[in-house]
Amino acid sequence: MSVSVIEAYLDFVLSYAPYFYVDSSGEPDLDWGKGVAPAAHAIDFLYEIYNDSRFDERKSEVFGKIVSLADFLVSLQCTEESSLAYGGFKSTESSNYYYSIDAMRAIPSLLKAYSVTENQTYFDSAMFAAEVFLYNMQHKPSELGQHDKYYGGFAEAVTFEGAWLPEMRILHLYGLIGLKMLFEQAKNPKFQEMINDALNFYRGAFESLWLKFSPLPSGDGRWHRLGTSENLVYDDDFAYALNGIYFYEGFSKTVSRVYDFLNSMPPSLEYPAYNPAICWAGYIDVEKRGAACNYYDAVTSGILWQIRKNHDKLSFDFSTKIIEDHWQEFMFWGPKFEDYTPIEEKKSVVTVSWLGILLLKYVPPQTPFIRTLNAYGEEITLYPVREAKDDVYYGEGIRIKALVQPSRIEEIILEPGYTINDYITIHVFVPIKPRDKVERKGLQYEVSTVQDVYFRGELVYKTAVCRRLITA
Repeated sequence: MSVSVIEAYLDFVLSYAPYFYVDSSGEPDLDWGKGVAPAAHAIDFLYEIYNDSRFDERKSEVFGKIVSLADFLVSLQCTEESSLAYGGFKSTESSNYYYSIDAMRAIPSLLKAYSVTENQTYFDSAMFAAEVFLYNMQHKPSELGQHDKYYGGFAEAVTFEGAWLPEMRILHLYGLIGLKMLFEQAKNPKFQEMINDALNFYRGAFESLWLKFSPLPSGDGRWHRLGTSENLVYDDDFAYALNGIYFYEGFSKTVSRVYDFLNSMPPSLEYPAYNPAICWAGYIDVEKRGAACNYYDAVTSGILWQIRKNHDKLSFDFSTKIIEDHWQEFMFWGPKFEDYTPIEEKKSVVTVSWLGILLLKYVPPQTPFIRTLNAYGEEITLYPVREAKDDVYYGEGIRIKALVQPSRIEEIILEPGYTINDYITIHVFVPIKPRDKVERKGLQYEVSTVQDVYFRGELVYKTAVCRRLITA
């Protein structure tokens, strides 16, 4: 992994956190301003940098930024005991809302800042946020009549004056990280009870790909997704939720079921360039099983890094290489499927922080197949399909290694005008898909069928039958 790319991401975070966005002129987006999310996730990235020996010469600089961001988080915490927001964090400097998810972001980041600085204020702030604010967000609405009963989920937000946003989101499973960290450090059984209640409430809906619960009496007492047909979900909500529940219970049936479903969404006629192994789409249609927009939510590659590194090495390897090759485009929050140009000219501190962690943690995977590929494979060029409506267009070529062999007659259905010699079968460690093009020894082939090969529940390589393009 190129240290220079990580350095560029580090410089960006050092320069702009805790702002949310930076515009094309290099100026912070003052409409969004500064907030909890960029401060917290910047600390997460800087914590990893601080503990990485490759960046020892920048430790002092990184230490100072961690202190600055942690102090900023503490400054946003509500200390007015009479307020229902007591212990929570304002979402932004100018906001009057205190969101559960912001406390869930801040707690692990403050604990990391505490481990680096030994500043007791940061530990106390994290404890305060969990023991008081999150506990109240889980319990107070039912006590005050905002919910018709105690569910175990967390209300979305409350204002300083006590106005509630009572919906409960699967996104809040991200809070398992901070609650588990605090339980392990403080041994307070209150945190374990909060975890148990949350899991009992969210797990079934999470596995069924619901997004948010609208509690009685103000809502309808049902789970919902997005859109008039309720088919759509936010990809990052599920990525954050997966990150949280994976931290707590590992690659459980719940985690594997949801991850495998969302990560196996195929490309469509409308979005043939979509490849979930790189990132997930900003909106996903869980009924039609596909992308519901034309851009990647770049942050998801970073949020999912640990699941992929440990359980989906193919996606981990490919997404990291694509992001390294296009690191500038992926600083924007929404690169398009076709060419990675941004959907909006805004670089995101949150996105850069998460992708910085991904790049830091990248180690080339080693498996028996990869060792065989390195020993006996040959280099070919993969051209991912970008558009396939009237004419077919391809993206830039990517050099990959493949085990190549002639196709056997029982593996294919010969098309008119072709002979068995016009087909090859390749075995690769990249997320190749139908209609992609490969070039080998001056000949071009279109990928026709792709088969995933698993071992012990993990995808280990892909086998593709490719037909020669007669008029390439």
